[in-house]
Amino acid sequence: MSSEHGTSAAELGEFLKARRAELSPAAVGLPETGSPRRVPGLRREEVAQLAVMSVDYYTRLEQGRLQASASILAVLARALRLDEDQQAYMYRLAGKTPAKPRRRRAQRVTPSMRRLLDQLSGAPAMVLGRRMDILAWNAGAAALYTDFAQFAESDRNYVRLLFTDPVVRALHADWENAARTAVASLRMEAARYPEDPQLATLVGELSVRDADFRTWWAAHQVTSTGNGTKHYRHALVGDLVLDCDTWVSPEDPDQRILILTAEPGTPAYDGLQILASWNSTGAPTRHP
Repeated sequence: MSSEHGTSAAELGEFLKARRAELSPAAVGLPETGSPRRVPGLRREEVAQLAVMSVDYYTRLEQGRLQASASILAVLARALRLDEDQQAYMYRLAGKTPAKPRRRRAQRVTPSMRRLLDQLSGAPAMVLGRRMDILAWNAGAAALYTDFAQFAESDRNYVRLLFTDPVVRALHADWENAARTAVASLRMEAARYPEDPQLATLVGELSVRDADFRTWWAAHQVTSTGNGTKHYRHALVGDLVLDCDTWVSPEDPDQRILILTAEPGTPAYDGLQILASWNSTGAPTRHP
């Protein structure tokens, strides 16, 4: 490493360390552990987890022992919540040119898909997009899971809610199996879109907030199956063993409609009918 590059790497390390010291766990959506912090701001381990990289790799960056690539800088910019001027300065220190972000059109659910959701009055149904974002849902899904409308659009993600929302978490009778499957599905998404900054942010935040997520993500298990049996324990109608089927949208292969049904005459079918009757009393269909 030349002396010029060594100086730049050292300055970059000092810059990263200074930005880390300015951030609190709450500022990046992390829970306070309650244990005293020897240094202000985030720990190296927390930044590494937010950036989805090893602690050793991030430590070497801060110590000026590595040259950071443009893609690594982009991830660090998101993890450290850098503004435009700070990002420009960081790239200049590293001697890199900021990569132009690949703009993907925001996913939209078609009017015909919304009508289909509404007409499935006896079956909870929702549309999942990239990163397993919840794009739309019907009244049955809101009655079964939770009122998704209460969450900000950026937080309407199935995996996020499964790990962070106590109502959604308690709904799953076999939460561990459901959560492992969701993480494996998200792993498949990461393979399809490795440069997706929103996915990287989601993985980083959940890795810091939940030890189970961190462990299962590191296991690199993958799955793309969405069909099967789901066991729910609803607070109002009790146990529901439902068949889950998913179909890919013909308009957008990154959208899947998930529908939950039960065989007529079963307790689960009766439970869904009760939920549907409550919805028919005036609860509106929940759409963004």
